[in-house]
Amino acid sequence: MARLFGTDGVRGLAGEELTEELAYGLGYAAVVVLGRHGEGHPTFVVGRDPRASGEWLEDALVEGIRHAGGDALIAGVEPTPAIAFLTTTLGASSGVVISASHNPPEYNGIKFFDRTGTKLADAIEDEIEAVLAGPHDAADRAGQTLPIGDGRERYFAHLVEAAQAPLEGMSVVVDCANGAASELAPALLQRLGATVHAINADPDGKNINDGCGALYPEVVAAEVLRVGADAGVSHDGDADRALFADAQGAIVDGDQVLAACAVDLKHRGELPGNTVVTTVMANLGFHHAMREAAIDVVASKVGDRYVLEDMMRIDAPLGGEQSGHVIFRERSTTGDGLLTAVRFLTLAARTGSSIRELASVMHRYPQRMINVDVVDRDALDAAEPVWAAVATSESSLGQDGRVLVRASGTEPLVRVMVEAATEDLASTHAETIADAVRTSIGVA
Repeated sequence: MARLFGTDGVRGLAGEELTEELAYGLGYAAVVVLGRHGEGHPTFVVGRDPRASGEWLEDALVEGIRHAGGDALIAGVEPTPAIAFLTTTLGASSGVVISASHNPPEYNGIKFFDRTGTKLADAIEDEIEAVLAGPHDAADRAGQTLPIGDGRERYFAHLVEAAQAPLEGMSVVVDCANGAASELAPALLQRLGATVHAINADPDGKNINDGCGALYPEVVAAEVLRVGADAGVSHDGDADRALFADAQGAIVDGDQVLAACAVDLKHRGELPGNTVVTTVMANLGFHHAMREAAIDVVASKVGDRYVLEDMMRIDAPLGGEQSGHVIFRERSTTGDGLLTAVRFLTLAARTGSSIRELASVMHRYPQRMINVDVVDRDALDAAEPVWAAVATSESSLGQDGRVLVRASGTEPLVRVMVEAATEDLASTHAETIADAVRTSIGVA
């Protein structure tokens, strides 16, 4: 049977796959399991994004937590990294976010943090799944529902403190994806001195990620050109990632942000071991840029929690993903799009560089990504025609290209990615492999 937890918690169509019953059970099971691994009374910081389904899922989740004897500190609509931060700051035993991150409005998800603000290890998630399947006996004493107090103010101050220089004189477009940072992201950049033009900052419960945000960075890029701004920032629904646009309307992805920050840290002697952590999705150009800068690269599995695991293993201060999750380990335990925006934009201000100049530290190889709907994503490993097509492409591309085929950790998709010296080559090989996926395990 397929594992309930994916790359980033439990996700599915709200009301169909992610039901009130499942949310209740996850809340109950998390108290039981995390109680085994923690100390003291189980207290959960609970946050959500503004999806319409978030309210009733929160009610069910909190009821499960209380039934098992845990307390819930209700944060309301907040970015995912805010919940990670508040879990540690408030001394809670755990944190939980109701969000499907970058997924469409009809989806939702539930993801947990431990007392250190770190996403749960696979083994802990498996324990929760096992308890979920058993009886849910009531605790001797039901838990309480409590207000969060000044949580938003604490997180805001934490972000402001991360600035490297004021942003006076910089004009910035911020695409809030009609998500959890719709109020916070514009206010933060204004607080740092920027002139801010916010778009997609009016969530109605149904428009989160709808043709906007980090999955559509061309939207903020076009707006930067339209209003003549210096930079653009694009967040996803739960604001744990950030992509950028320069003044010329070119998109700047997580690889470029990570490369620029890594090179800056090395120049300042603040990159211990001269090592940065990325994922297997990192562009070939990132590896070349790091080699030229004499910075070693460790490639983890996809998912910012796996990036963090490797960062902790080798004591690296910086890691991230092409998708815009960047972890500044001295300040965060998870990808934080707002923190990334602060660090990258104020890096430009501190060095007197444009966003375009910062991004030019690496040359991005043309890349083609194709998402293929599949019947069973777990069938990929045994799909021999797919791997035969991959081998053929890898042999043809040699050292001037790269192929990556993987099952999504959150959706019924197989992702096919090819990088090559030209866009035509990347597209040709990607389409060939995608056709093999469709034929082998694709949706009829």
